Amino acid sequence: MDTKPAISALAALAQESRLAAFRLLVQAGPAGLPASKIAEALAIPPSSLSFHLKELSHAGLVVPRQDGRFVIYSANFDTMNALLAFLTESCCGGNPCTPVVQTTCGAAVSGI
Repeated sequence: MDTKPAISALAALAQESRLAAFRLLVQAGPAGLPASKIAEALAIPPSSLSFHLKELSHAGLVVPRQDGRFVIYSANFDTMNALLAFLTESCCGGNPCTPVVQTTCGAAVSGI
């Protein structure tokens, strides 16, 4: 990941509601959640949630897909992992540090 996409992703996550939505989608795994369930779980009005999900989508952190009348959002684990790799690229002076572990949903996350 280059610097500009990393800044975009970090900026999108630097807001309480967007961070909560992203974390909820990471917990939901690749299946994702409908927007209505995200709004309900986070007690965010649908109009506000729509704005926050759009920001996360523009940063490449979430992916929307149409499922009938519903829009299902899921975390983009490739972007999440690229951001983690970017942030830890020079960790520990280039020496091996905390290993990356596999989560139950198949996304690698740092063990920090």
